[in-house]
Amino acid sequence: MRHAIRLLGIDPGLRRTGWGMIEAAGNRLSFIASGTVTSDNKKTLAERLVELHDGLQEVVRQHDPEEAAVELTFVNKDAGATLKLGQARGVALLVPSLAGLSVAEYAPNLVKKTVVGTGHAEKDQIRAMVKVLMPRAVFNTDDAADALAIAICHAQHRASGAARLAAGITSRGAA
Repeated sequence: MRHAIRLLGIDPGLRRTGWGMIEAAGNRLSFIASGTVTSDNKKTLAERLVELHDGLQEVVRQHDPEEAAVELTFVNKDAGATLKLGQARGVALLVPSLAGLSVAEYAPNLVKKTVVGTGHAEKDQIRAMVKVLMPRAVFNTDDAADALAIAICHAQHRASGAARLAAGITSRGAA
């Protein structure tokens, strides 16, 4: 049996950042934990980013992942919202990187295609397939379910650096 590796998936958001922790041993996936880090929208942007940082840092400390994966940002029509999401995403990249983890990035369509089979899956389809793939998984929000899907995607694609590069995915230390 292959060595199990603990993987952290992060679905960044300024209001809610989902996280999901799984273990992968070959093709076998096991649910460890999931949750959502929230920020108080009455606080300043800087204070909210600190809340996300501290919450994710506690997740990393408690669950000791070996690798992390973060969803790439999609650009929407609201430039201000996209910029804020990008800042939250920066925190999501920074925390595991500061902990010495390699951090992969996956496009939302690749995550959906890997988990559901189609790149345009809906939230309820993602939730359902996460439960099929990991029946013991529990998640309190769509963000946590999405984070588990990101971790599952990483488990499927991490073994092949060439496959990640071909899909336009980057990780720390990759060219």
